[in-house]
Amino acid sequence: MPRHSRKVAIITGGARGIGAAIAYRLGSEGARVAIFDIDGEAGLYRVNELRSSGIDAIFVRGDVSREGDVVRCVDEVLKIYGGVDILVNNAGIGSSGRHLFDQTLDEWERVIAVNLTGPYLFSKHASRIMASRGGGVIINIASTRALQSEPNTEAYSASKGGLLALTHALAMSLSRYRISVVSISPGWVDTSRWAYPPREPRLSRLDHMQHPAGRVGVPEDVAALVSFLASEEAGWITGVNIVIDGGMTSKMIYLDEDIISNSAEILIGVQGLADALKKILSDPSKAAETLRILRSSGII
Repeated sequence: MPRHSRKVAIITGGARGIGAAIAYRLGSEGARVAIFDIDGEAGLYRVNELRSSGIDAIFVRGDVSREGDVVRCVDEVLKIYGGVDILVNNAGIGSSGRHLFDQTLDEWERVIAVNLTGPYLFSKHASRIMASRGGGVIINIASTRALQSEPNTEAYSASKGGLLALTHALAMSLSRYRISVVSISPGWVDTSRWAYPPREPRLSRLDHMQHPAGRVGVPEDVAALVSFLASEEAGWITGVNIVIDGGMTSKMIYLDEDIISNSAEILIGVQGLADALKKILSDPSKAAETLRILRSSGII
């Protein structure tokens, strides 16, 4: 039998990106899927795509930060499918990227509302249904930004860090009902082919090669992990965060001669350029001579 045969799954932010890939993966493995998204046009597109693949799916439009919308979604799923077994809190928005000095309180509150309050509300209402059915699984899609940050990402990083804490708190509160709660922290995932409308990725060789795994992630990578965590095989996993990032958070990065030289060779695509640049960087006094040799040999 399919891994998730006859289960009912709610995926927030399921109209595009990682959420859409999760909806397709769970549905293709037998789950009946409810997509919840604020974008009505994208949501209808995605649910029709799922149905054309033979997946039993519905779309509910709403805002995860509004409790009335959340309750309406859970009630509709209960009415149509009779319960909820899997909840994937995937919906999220990013920060503006403005410097801290220029960020507004409205921006902060909106990011926290969608990325943290939304998962809280959906977990609160869906878990009641799960408890009445003898158990279930809640999966929160966080981010490696919960663990490390780029500049000017305060609201986003804080929301994802809060989501990790919410995960282990929910796991403790819901354990008596046999409800497992886990979070997943993806790194760089290119969602181009799961966008609305779909588009081709625009990635460089350096984008891929800087990852220890040798490539940027795709939504299918996260969807595969979600499928496992939502299955009976993962029944002993709860209250934890799982990083899926191609090894990037384990990689120590220092700007040294090797990184600079190899990156330049990859970006420019000239064989032998890395070795030449290393010579220049290690002994700048020989730069002119090295450049002359490169020109005469046709490397540059």
